[in-house]
Formats: sequence, structure tokens, C-alpha cells
Amino acid sequence: MPRLLRPFGRTVTYTRLLHLFIAIVWPSLWLFLEEAWWTWALAAVALLPAGLVPAMRTVEGLQARLLLTGQRHDSDSAGIVVAPSVSWSDRGRVVVWLQVRLLIGCATSVFVANLLIAVVDLAAAGFGGDTASGELFLLDGHRWWHVLLLPVVLVILAATVVAPGRLITALARRLLGPSPAERLAALEERTEQLLERTRIARELHDSIGHALTVAVVQAGAARAAGDPAFTERALAAIEETGRAALEDLERVLGVLRESGRPANGRPALTDAGRLLESARASGATVDADLTGPLDTVPGPVSREGYRILQEALTNVLRHAGAVPVRVRVTVGDGTLGLEVRNPFTGAAPAPGRGSGLRGIRERASLLGGKAHTGPDRGDWRVRVELPLG
Repeated sequence: MPRLLRPFGRTVTYTRLLHLFIAIVWPSLWLFLEEAWWTWALAAVALLPAGLVPAMRTVEGLQARLLLTGQRHDSDSAGIVVAPSVSWSDRGRVVVWLQVRLLIGCATSVFVANLLIAVVDLAAAGFGGDTASGELFLLDGHRWWHVLLLPVVLVILAATVVAPGRLITALARRLLGPSPAERLAALEERTEQLLERTRIARELHDSIGHALTVAVVQAGAARAAGDPAFTERALAAIEETGRAALEDLERVLGVLRESGRPANGRPALTDAGRLLESARASGATVDADLTGPLDTVPGPVSREGYRILQEALTNVLRHAGAVPVRVRVTVGDGTLGLEVRNPFTGAAPAPGRGSGLRGIRERASLLGGKAHTGPDRGDWRVRVELPLG
């Protein structure tokens, strides 16, 4: 029973009823001039050209959002569009909406008014009072059992208050909702947002993960070495890596705060020396060979290549520690080649924990390249090929 009564405690139940009553206000004014059925037909005809006006969709959409869903006009979750009509299909749906709203509003107002009169009549007839001239049914005399009909009429009245509101809300989402073209545009925009969030998540994972890994390795090495000079170098490396991570974090947060702001200042392969020095400062012996004009690599490829190299070196420090590392970066024949090799310790990433390797493969795939990771002749090898064109 409480569940059945719940709709009557919600404000939107009564605003939906108000929405239907508003639809018949101006046609009802004609009834004062001429009480005839054709006044309603004339009102329906008058709504035809009104629905063809593009701004009518905005007016009806705003009103429907506010009164039928109880949501603010800037909410996208209501399923009702407030943009003007663009196509003839949009205009046609608005015309149908106006006709349906007028019809349901007329029927609901008639039933609600007459049911209220019926409630009064039944109560009055049961206790010997005067009755009004209701249109739903006429009471014959005054009988005590008329009072017993009150619950039935009240239930019908309650259903008349709730059901038309739900019906008109469903129709509003159908007739005033987004068209297929608008749904496709919204889906494309949502996809772009998700791709941007994924890219930002990878950026944070690579940059902050690298900085934390270097800091942990440096701090552990400094504590084990017990050499003041080595400790000084380790602290300097931690400071430099931390500053670089803070710059990346500030840049990413700036993109998040301002959606229209371009992602400028991202490191590229020309900054690879910073990565190599950071790995060397962490105790790893890095044998690097950079071949080809790195400054001619296209921006997107160069930036993603930097992140791939960063993630590969981070994985070495995280899983293998301060071990010899061979880094090969080659530019030529329309391809950027990246290879990182280190002694294989036998501890491959556990299932579900190779997020860094997945990130490398995802970056390579997005650029149309290939990535190979795994053991190779006693080493752990990361080999990535990215097309330059």
C-alpha cells in the first residue's frame, strides 16, 4: 500500500497534471464565446502551423523538462531536447506532440472535474444533501449505500491523476526526444570524451608512475649504499623527476579544468635524454643508441613514442631493478622503431597486473603500429614499430 501511495507524495505528479491543464487553457477561453465541439477542432487546426515553427520545440521542450521530469532545463538526463527543430521530421513530431497533448489534456481535465463532482455527489446523496449535475452518471434519489461507492470513485480519480501524467511524459520523451542524427552526434561526443579521459589516464599512469618508481628505487639505493655522495645524487635525481612529474600533472589538470584547452607542452622523443638520465641515476646501466632525425618525427608519434619509452623503462626499474638496459630508437623508412631490452628475471607480470604493457600495446595500436613484449633469448624485450605517415 505505501508503494501505491508514493506517487501522491511526489511534486512531479501534480506538475504533470498542471502541464496537461495548461494545454487546454487557451482553447477553453473559446468556450465562453461558443460552447460547441468544433471549438476544440479549431484549436487542433490552429496548432498545426505552430508546430512547424522551429522555436516551438524549444518552448515545449523547456516546459516538458520542468513540469514532466522535474529536472533543470540544462539537464541532459531528461531525454527531452530543447534545441530548435532542424529537420522536417523534428517539426512533424512537434506537431504530433501538440495534438496529443491537447487531446490528453482535454480528456484528463474532463475526467478529473467530473470525478471530483461525483465524489461530492456521492457523499451528499448518502447523507441526504443536494447533488450537482454531474456528467459521468446521475444519482437516483438519496441512498445510504451511495457512500460505499466513494472508495471506488476515489481510486479512479487517483488513477486519473497519475496515469495521464506518466503517459504524457513517455510521449514527450518519444516526440520531443533527440532525433537519430542528434543521438549519433551525442554518441560521437561521448566517445570523444571517453577517449580523452582514457588518454589522460594513460598520461597520469605513465608520468606519475615513472616518477614514483624512480623515487622508490633511488631512495632504496641511497639507503643501502650508505654513501653521502651517492645519496646526494639520488636526492637530486628524485627532485628532478618529481619536478617533471609535477609539470605533467599541472598540464593534465589544466586540460581537465578547461576542456577546450589544447594539450600543449607534452614531452616528445627529443626529450628522451631526460628519461635515460633518470634511469641511470636510479642505478641502471643504460646503453642507448638513438639513430635518425628524431626532430622530424610527427608530433603525435613522437609524444606517444616518448610515453612508450618511459613506460618500458619504468617497468624495468619496477620489476627488475637496477639492471643493464639496452635502448634502441631508430627513425627511417617511414617507421619509428623503439626497443628496450633488459635481463629477464623470470618474473613475468601476473594476469591482470600488466597495465603498463597494456598501455604500450594500446598506444601502438591507436597509431596503427605494432608492439611485441615478452621474453627473448634470456632478455625481456619490448619492441614497438610506429608508422610515421
